[in-house]
Amino acid sequence: MNSKNIKNPKHIAIIMDGNGRWAKSKGKKRIYGHNNASRAIRETIEACVELKIKYLSLFTFSTENWNRPKFETNALIKLIQNVMQKELDNLIKNNIQLKIIGDTSKFSKNTNYVFQIATNKTKKNSGLKLILAINYSGKWDIINALKNIINNDASLKQIENNFREKLSTNNIPDPELVIRTGGEKRISNFFLWQIAYSEFIFSNIFWPDFRKKDIISAIFEFKKRKRRFGGL
Repeated sequence: MNSKNIKNPKHIAIIMDGNGRWAKSKGKKRIYGHNNASRAIRETIEACVELKIKYLSLFTFSTENWNRPKFETNALIKLIQNVMQKELDNLIKNNIQLKIIGDTSKFSKNTNYVFQIATNKTKKNSGLKLILAINYSGKWDIINALKNIINNDASLKQIENNFREKLSTNNIPDPELVIRTGGEKRISNFFLWQIAYSEFIFSNIFWPDFRKKDIISAIFEFKKRKRRFGGL
């Protein structure tokens, strides 16, 4: 099959992994890896804009990340804020709409204010939809949705439709392609419902070294695959 005849994925989701190990390989502390991840994010977004990808989801901060040392989680949250503020003008300039999913109630008022400003200033943009999963987990998303749809009289199809509407990714198509960097081969509690039929690519590249050419390569690999969705 000619990959040129297959469309690019509409939605790409990325588990950005390997920051700490990248830093360790250079004799640095883990936070050094996090601080050097912004170029990978920027080049990935640029590639998606150029290739007219409609949705890009980045697993930015998981609910399990709270189990890390407090100084690291505080530094991560501060880094997310700083990058969001620094890149806001570029998001607006490039017509990118920012959406944040996850339990943001765990963050400070100041952090949530930064999130609110960024999402409000980009909400009318009509280009790439950039979804940042912050304090997110697939289990949290499912449980949070179930809290709002319990109805014993509903059919299974009605329950499924209602369930989709209550997920934090409502109105966002399921990702066709999921990329995980850093060499690990697991989903780490990300998009448990949404990636039932996604194609997976596991890259050995640590996230700070991930570049535009790498996401282009992943998309090319995706376009060579035959997606049957359980059929023939």
